[in-house]
Amino acid sequence: MELKNCVKCGRAFAYVDSDLCSRCGGGDEDDFKKVKLYLYDHPGANVIEVSEETGVSEKQILRYLRENRIEIIEEDNLLLDCERCGVSIRSGRFCDKCTAELQRELTQAIQPKVEEEKRPQRTAASNKLYVAEMRKNIKRSK
Repeated sequence: MELKNCVKCGRAFAYVDSDLCSRCGGGDEDDFKKVKLYLYDHPGANVIEVSEETGVSEKQILRYLRENRIEIIEEDNLLLDCERCGVSIRSGRFCDKCTAELQRELTQAIQPKVEEEKRPQRTAASNKLYVAEMRKNIKRSK
């Protein structure tokens, strides 16, 4: 079990699947529903407008964007940048190019370990056979 601090209140809790503790998690889902419903009725609204109309903080709305729960409509925005290369993005943490590169790098890092696991492992029994084989060769040479 992993312990984390709640990103909203700072309280320590047992991490399951959210960065929010049980106290803040329920309220966060309610806030997200408010934002989602407002955006259905007002597509293209900006963060400040959504925050003022729903009562949800701009910081929370930006977190929803980073978590890919909502998306910016405009291609070019000044709100979110890729954390790796700095290009403007619509949601999440990384642009499509950096996401693909990170996946490729991770696959390459994991690949040698996978190949190593596929290689047959020597056991104590195979070592004994090897030693016994060596003994036969030694006796023959004498």
